[in-house]
Order: sequence, then C-alpha cells, then structure tokens
Amino acid sequence: MEFTSQEFMVGKCEGEKLVHGETMPLVLLPREASKNGFESLVEGLKKNKEWFEQLIIKNSAVLLRGFDVKNAEEFNEVVELFGWEDMRYVGPAPRTHVYKRIWTANEGPLSEFIYYHHEMVLIKESPSKVILFCETPPPEGGQTPFVPSFRVTERMLEEFPEMVEEIEKKGLKYTFTALSKNDTSSMRGRGWEDAFGTSDRAEAEKRTKLLGMDVEWLPNGGVKTLLGPRPLTRVFEGRKERRMWFNTMVGMYGKEHSSAMMADGTEIPENVVKRCEEIIEEESIQFKWEKGDILFLDNMATLHGRRPSLSPRRVLVTICK
Repeated sequence: MEFTSQEFMVGKCEGEKLVHGETMPLVLLPREASKNGFESLVEGLKKNKEWFEQLIIKNSAVLLRGFDVKNAEEFNEVVELFGWEDMRYVGPAPRTHVYKRIWTANEGPLSEFIYYHHEMVLIKESPSKVILFCETPPPEGGQTPFVPSFRVTERMLEEFPEMVEEIEKKGLKYTFTALSKNDTSSMRGRGWEDAFGTSDRAEAEKRTKLLGMDVEWLPNGGVKTLLGPRPLTRVFEGRKERRMWFNTMVGMYGKEHSSAMMADGTEIPENVVKRCEEIIEEESIQFKWEKGDILFLDNMATLHGRRPSLSPRRVLVTICK
C-alpha cells in the first residue's frame, strides 16, 4: 500500500518505531509547504478517506502534523468528514464536553501517570478509534505513549505460555469502585452519576446491565462495579489474525479502588503481572506533542496512556465506533 498521495507525504518524529515492518506512528505531513493550512488538510482527507482509514488499520497509529489545526471546532470538522459514528465515553476518567463530538482528555492531575489501556476495554462494545488533538503542547513531559498490543501477547506467550493460556481459558474478572460525585483530584475520579448519566439508582443499574456490569451499592454513596468474565486477548478482523492484549489486567490489579483476577476467583501471580507491566513499558512508543497534531489510534490494536506533565497541557479527544 502506498503511504503517499498528492496531498500527503511521510515524515518522521522522535520516538517512532518500526514494528514488524510497520512504522508507528506513521507521520503524514503536507506534501507542499503552500498547502499546510486547515482547508488543505480537509480537502486532502476528503479525497483520500478510504486510503487514510486503511493506513490507520495497517499502522495502528497515524499522526497528522503541520496542518495548523487550531481548536476544537476545526478538530471536530476533521473527525466528522469521515462519517464514523460517535460514541459516548463510559469510564472513570473525569472529562469535560468542549464542542459537538469533542471532549477534554482525562482531566486528572497532570503529575500522575495514566496507565496504558485500550479505551473502554471492559465495555461490551469498545470504540474502534481514539482520536487525539493537541491544542496546547506541554512545556515538558505529557506524552501520549502507545503500545502495539500484539507485541505484548507475543512476549507474554514467550515467557509465560501456560499462565497466558490458563487466564485465556478462564477469563478475567474485575472490580472497580466509583464515588457518587466527581473528584477531579483523581485521574479515576469520575462519579457514577456522571459516568452513567443519571442520579437514579434503578436507572443506573439498568444502564450498567446493558454495558455488561453488575453493581453493588456502598454505604458511602459510591458503587462497586463487577465485570466478568472478560477476555485476555482478542483477534479482530483485518489485523493479520494477531492476538491483541485486550485487557486491563495490569492497570487494575491490586489497586486501591480496583482488582483483577481470573474469573473463577483464582489470583494471578504477582510476578506475572509485574513482568507484563515491564513488557508493556519496553514496547511503548513515545513522541513529543506539537501544537495542532492529530493522532489517530486503532483502539483494537493499541494501548495508550499519558506521561506526567508540566502545565499547561490541553489535549482533546473523541472516540468512534
């Protein structure tokens, strides 16, 4: 497949990697210096929509850079021209609606590291794409690292083949405790009323059932959600039959407000979780945000996170079915 068109050419960014012959992220720049404006980007994408979507699937991450995208309104226009269906975010991250399909990314303290995850991995229907826009790049830190998920599976199978297959066979069970109201001092501080869009417990239970969750109400007004069984890996159509590490085992294992274990209640050995955490970090891909960048992530194929950052940093996000 050709990486270039009349409107785009391939560039480079610090931290990119070649993974099994695929450049991650694939950086696309204006082909001509005179066509580096927002209008040129929109025109170029309209002409190459199918080609561009194939690039996202092939390379798992595509970074548009150098097109002078200024704000949420322009970012939204870029997203909407593809015709991908919008999806409501469900999860613990505190976020604020900005414009139409556009929201702030996790508003938890910039000093905290947001661990690698597939967006909404625990929900019955996860988004196919996560799209991020850098409105204000941080002065230091604040990268959005991502990880080719199939590489985690490959390496875990090399080191823990029997354990991987045991967890795969049994499935995973998770618990997570949410507050009743939002707490923006925590990167997982979204209250259940905001998360489920209602303050009525009966309606919340109905909505959680549709998402594949059970709930347990707590005396302090919070709620404990129970999810499982959930898969350890998944294979998605069009992605070379690769087994994606499609879970949040490391992110929820042994934390203050969450847990991860095998679905029959068997504990996962701590050394296995710790080594998985190391592998994920070793396989991570970092790049430094520039103002106006738009990053398209194949959510079926990549985990992503957020590095600690100095202020200011403003990254916006939308997710698509």
